[in-house]
Amino acid sequence: MSTYSVILYSDNPKTRAAMHGALGDRPADDVEIEYLEASGYDEIIRYIDTFEIDLVLLDGEAQPAGGMGVSRQMQDEFEDPPTTCLVIKRAADRWLAAWSRADAVLVHPLDPLNTASVIVDLLRARRALVKP
Repeated sequence: MSTYSVILYSDNPKTRAAMHGALGDRPADDVEIEYLEASGYDEIIRYIDTFEIDLVLLDGEAQPAGGMGVSRQMQDEFEDPPTTCLVIKRAADRWLAAWSRADAVLVHPLDPLNTASVIVDLLRARRALVKP
């Protein structure tokens, strides 16, 4: 069993709870997730500086810093940023989400099966790249 650390980013606690609920603590038999919650960009940076973060799940509607901008900023500021997955409200916004350079995009409401599949694939891919 592999344990991964995931930041749930949203200024809305209900959105963070929905993200957690859609993904769960064990989205696959061999994958366990430890969560950190962040309501602001400064918290994300503090967690990245303090812990080994595998993935950041970003709310595209967060205020004042939306997930799209946060994803883009992390890509620009970090040499090896954590994997990012952006959650948007409208599928029509995928074109805008592409600007964020997120590794994946999900659409609200989050489907638990699809969410688990996408996130588990991202986590496994990241760990495979990091292994010597």
